[in-house]
Amino acid sequence: MILLDTDTLSLLMRHHPGLTKRMAASEPVAITVISRLEILQGRIASILKAADGSQLTQAQHWLRESEEFMRRLPCVEVDTASASIFDQLRENRRLRKIGRADLLVASIALAHRATLVTRNLKHFQQVPGLLVENWAD
Repeated sequence: MILLDTDTLSLLMRHHPGLTKRMAASEPVAITVISRLEILQGRIASILKAADGSQLTQAQHWLRESEEFMRRLPCVEVDTASASIFDQLRENRRLRKIGRADLLVASIALAHRATLVTRNLKHFQQVPGLLVENWAD
């Protein structure tokens, strides 16, 4: 299984040509509940920060478009195995700099023996046993 990190999902939603082609030729692709939440948080924040009616309607459009796009991809949620892996990763002091959301994504990927597609190789390559690839650059 291939899991898309939030940065890659964002590029895909903007129809990044390399990602679109690579997706068509790959094994099943999914997202994590964490990436879904991060995208939605950003879209909701845009609505709440809109300075005028034009920005508000554009932000609402992006939210709706993002929801529709993400509905087409399977979403892998936190389960008992990923929660257990998350607890183990948090014990590793070196990984604390990575951030909670990235550790959650890594935990889900490890629990499902998935390859994580991300541009953030610096953080994710520090996670023992995690397979990472960058399809965007």
